[in-house]
Amino acid sequence: MKPYYITTAIDYTNAPPHIGHAYEKVLADVMARFQRLTGREVFFLTGVDQHGQKVQKSAEKVGLTPQAFVDGITEHFTSLWDKLNVRYDGWAATTDPRHKRVVQAMLQKLHDCGQLYKKGHTGFYSVRQEQFLTDKERGPDGSFGSEWGEVVELEEENWYFKLSDHVEWLKGYIQSHPDFIFPAHRAHDVLNALEGKDLDLCISRPIERLTWGIPLPFDEKFVNFVWFDALTNYISFAGYLAEECGNEGLPDFSKLWPSEAHVIGKDILVPAHAVYWPIMLHALGFSDDQMPRLIVHGWWNMKGAKISKSLGNVIDPNVLADTFTADGLRYYVMRDIATGYDSDFSDERLVMSYNKELAGGLGNLLNRSINMAQKYRSGVLAAGGYDDAENAALRQTVAEALPVYLEKMESWAIHEGIAAAWKIVAHANAFVDSTKPFSLAKDPAQAARLDSVLYHLAEAWVHLSVLLNPIMPDAMATARAQIGWDMPPGFVLSDLKWGMLSNGHQLGSPAPLFPRLEIAAPAA
Repeated sequence: MKPYYITTAIDYTNAPPHIGHAYEKVLADVMARFQRLTGREVFFLTGVDQHGQKVQKSAEKVGLTPQAFVDGITEHFTSLWDKLNVRYDGWAATTDPRHKRVVQAMLQKLHDCGQLYKKGHTGFYSVRQEQFLTDKERGPDGSFGSEWGEVVELEEENWYFKLSDHVEWLKGYIQSHPDFIFPAHRAHDVLNALEGKDLDLCISRPIERLTWGIPLPFDEKFVNFVWFDALTNYISFAGYLAEECGNEGLPDFSKLWPSEAHVIGKDILVPAHAVYWPIMLHALGFSDDQMPRLIVHGWWNMKGAKISKSLGNVIDPNVLADTFTADGLRYYVMRDIATGYDSDFSDERLVMSYNKELAGGLGNLLNRSINMAQKYRSGVLAAGGYDDAENAALRQTVAEALPVYLEKMESWAIHEGIAAAWKIVAHANAFVDSTKPFSLAKDPAQAARLDSVLYHLAEAWVHLSVLLNPIMPDAMATARAQIGWDMPPGFVLSDLKWGMLSNGHQLGSPAPLFPRLEIAAPAA
């Protein structure tokens, strides 16, 4: 089986990361960790988009070179990914010489086969969005809205890509490949965008206006504009044209491509990833079978409004991770949003998810399970000797969780995968309340039953620690250390069966997994 190749949209290094960036990276990291647990080899690529006019202008304002400016912003991203335990296998930076060589090789190929042409253009240009605007972008009063920022009238010559040559192919591909875009309803947005529009794509900027970019190999007066630069990272760092470009240290492209998951936000689906990107690949000779799959996530909103710098409602994930721990934040952003749809960020919900679900539900279950075993049996478990309907019911809940979890996680319903595992948490806590180990310990005649209860609780926690590992890897590693069990080398989900703990297993020492926080709401 080929490796599971998963990528995220690379982050534009013109401002530090916010909660949306964090959500996307955690989402991809969770899926990468899950796929490894199924036995798949995984290659997870993420990175930064470092070129562009906005970066050049921002660097000029603060008196830095563009490279020094993007290096500083990039450090914000890499530090956050480290804090949030996002573990990628490949790092894409568009200033990497290996990437530049691939971009130029691609452009030369397209130029040589007549897919690129030069023409003049006069129009209104959005400095913020770095694109020419049409009358369709005008508001009812004829003006361009504030979302476009500064708009100036420009007359200049540029290079264009014959996007329109491939539109009919793309329409047919989307209609015949319903799994190209997840969730499937997003395909309608793409098909609508392909109707009645001049789709040839401007791919350059004159060097006198933009120097911070990759020069066109066939015309030194121009640099490449964003699309053939930023989008190309998905293949350049996967080893595309590595031998031709003299690039070393990259994966074997033939084994890695096509990717099974490009994780992107819905705002960059059309036109960048669902129009420009597949058409670029098609024009370069990639077959239908070599097209990637797009996983399109929604937005985190604040009281119904999109979280954005311009609205002043940006949430700093660094602050949240410092307050709620990295795993507490990972849990919240995975549990409170359905992949592909929007969700409202809630301070109250975040506090509740940590204190009630993690501290009071999950952590408390571990703490009292180990505490009781240490208090009544010096932490030594006895696997057999007694069974009853309550034990059997808990075993059934544990057994039923795995197939549901697998189905939901494979289909990107991460929140439902967590819910499947949480049925074990709810049942195990209810099991403690109904079996009353503290009462059983007072009656010597109930010794075998007490042993069975303590064993069932510890065993249930082993299963939880595996199922929740992709979501909360640090916390689950801590839990396994307290249980005194760890996943053996090569352990996969199919190895997870009742009886992971042997008779006579020694539990470790308990410590709060998620100490309760005495706060009303986080500082955002």
